[in-house]
Amino acid sequence: MVNWFWQRRRPVRKLRLRSRGDHGDAVRVDFAELAPDVLVFLGQAAYLQLGYFETLTRLIRRTPQLVEKEALSLAAGAALTKHQEIVEVIRSRGADPAEAMEPFRASLDAFRTSTLGSRQRETMLTVHITAGILDDFYLALASTYGETGRRVERILGADHDRQQLTQLLAATIEADDEMRGLLSMWARRLVGDTLLVARAALLPANDSDDAEKVEPVFTALVAAHSQRMSALGLSA
Repeated sequence: MVNWFWQRRRPVRKLRLRSRGDHGDAVRVDFAELAPDVLVFLGQAAYLQLGYFETLTRLIRRTPQLVEKEALSLAAGAALTKHQEIVEVIRSRGADPAEAMEPFRASLDAFRTSTLGSRQRETMLTVHITAGILDDFYLALASTYGETGRRVERILGADHDRQQLTQLLAATIEADDEMRGLLSMWARRLVGDTLLVARAALLPANDSDDAEKVEPVFTALVAAHSQRMSALGLSA
């Protein structure tokens, strides 16, 4: 029996949100007042995964090297699986997945288009950074939605299969000083744009107390991003 790459069982990972300087218990944040409706959350999360899949498959078509095609295919397969599983969560609530995703198509397509690099390695880094930050954010936000949120946590917490892709990036960064500089600058631009997408997913804060409730999450997102950059040989 053929076991296609998108059918492989993937280990589950958990994001632990920590406050600055705290190495103890994970930060607990109450999103209840700022979290959008559950179908808004699901529609955004599903369309983001579909966007990652589309970007990665575009790279596959433009890549002649088989090793790189394999790395991109693994990551694309993981994104497609997550998209399909979130779509099933939407259907289980009696909603139409296309209708749930449609309100976010224009804005998320614009974000994805604006963050496509002119070079292949830039676009690979785009997926690594944006998917890393936003998957972590939606994992944190999922805690608001009870059993539905726990289902989404299991989906988004599964392995993203980007390890081979990051190995390619790390090898390029180590071997090519010019690309290291270009990718470092590209990464800094991506972080701000990606955090804006995360903030836009929340309802507007009514006062400074609401805003302060979510700051530990954004602090943790930036810390996790810094770790990913260090693993590649780049400074955040």
